[in-house]
Amino acid sequence: MTSAIIESLDQDGRGIAHVEGKVVFVEGGLPGEHVELDVRKRKPSYEVARATAVSHPNAGRVVPRCAHFGVCGGCSLQHADPALQLAAKQRALEEALARIGRVQPDTLLAAIAGPAWGYRHRARLSVRDVAKKGGVLVGFHERQSSYVADMLECHVLPPRISALLPALRRLIESLDIRRQLPQIELAVGERLPAPDSAMPGPLVYVLVLRVLAPPSQADQAKLVAFADQHGVDFWLQSGGPETVKPFHPANSTLAYTLPEFDVAMPFAPTEFTQVNTAINRVLVRRAVSLLEPQPGDRIADFFCGLGNFSLPLARRGAFVVGVEGSAALVARAAANAQRNGLADRTRFEAANLFEVDAAFIARLGRLDRALIDPPREGAMALAKALPAAQDHDALARIVYVSCNPATLARDAGLLVNERGYRLAAAGVVNMFPHTAHVESIALFTR
Repeated sequence: MTSAIIESLDQDGRGIAHVEGKVVFVEGGLPGEHVELDVRKRKPSYEVARATAVSHPNAGRVVPRCAHFGVCGGCSLQHADPALQLAAKQRALEEALARIGRVQPDTLLAAIAGPAWGYRHRARLSVRDVAKKGGVLVGFHERQSSYVADMLECHVLPPRISALLPALRRLIESLDIRRQLPQIELAVGERLPAPDSAMPGPLVYVLVLRVLAPPSQADQAKLVAFADQHGVDFWLQSGGPETVKPFHPANSTLAYTLPEFDVAMPFAPTEFTQVNTAINRVLVRRAVSLLEPQPGDRIADFFCGLGNFSLPLARRGAFVVGVEGSAALVARAAANAQRNGLADRTRFEAANLFEVDAAFIARLGRLDRALIDPPREGAMALAKALPAAQDHDALARIVYVSCNPATLARDAGLLVNERGYRLAAAGVVNMFPHTAHVESIALFTR
């Protein structure tokens, strides 16, 4: 049996060790632990193994809460306590900035963290009818597999939805379209408040059924009865995102609120919103604080989505130009601005931000500050297109919200080493507890 000492964690939450000069990625290993290994995959430059025994356990090792941990691919770090998870993510961010971007922040921001359980207000669950497993399965995929995990509960989902999984499986088993229903998307929000209100409303639990065939009359009756009994809303999706519509109740609505900024955001269940609502509120507060918007400023919000940062910035007195690749989200952002009385302080337009240049930035007009919130691919073209720090039209501050430390580090290196900005601060945002996913926020100044 091979043994090793775990040195650190990789970006998938696996331990990293070296055995006879070769890197070994160890599932279930934590830093500092002496582990025995069962090698599962051998490659010329690395191996993948699983820890079968642990001596000298890390002080942060805990017993995983979920019975499905290790099989289900939804979580990878339930064996580490929250403090160890945060420390590992902070280290991953610092190492990426140093190794890839060759930059170091002047200040490390305190991590943004919140509830460790029941936080996922968005999730995409697969559905499979598997006779060998006794019927319909509803859940995340198994780890590194296309198979659906045999889940009876999920502690990162809201408790109501976790408790509902067995009943949801039985419902789908009873439907005529059980083999034409491959996916259920969860979206938790608030019931849309009155037009003049941004006060938080009661929670709404929406289950979007991806249907490849229309439900029969009998199926429809079962869905209505289930929704009424369990307090959920069903929406149906027969094709692309534009086909999503409420089924029962027919007047189902969704929104989320940012009470600190007196903003309410209606959204459709398939439109992008942050998975962790509680963390998003803190993230928006920090982003606005770091950007320091001043009345009269013109601020660009790149990858603005439905206005998550745009409207709070406008509420602080700035004029915000929101740019987003999705025309549907641009329309949603403009409607949200109108609803919140901020249409005169905002402008939204659609553009491919992966192909922008300096001429595009110039066409947006004078910009004093910018917020960048890209997908995992990052924002390299945008970073190259922004004015350099020594230019007369340089941005006073840039706040970059990232869901991938590698592309943040790449873009940070470009902004600092080529464009002349300073990486004033950076820190992690624990948007996805018990996973290795690293969300972060960084501040660049002139």
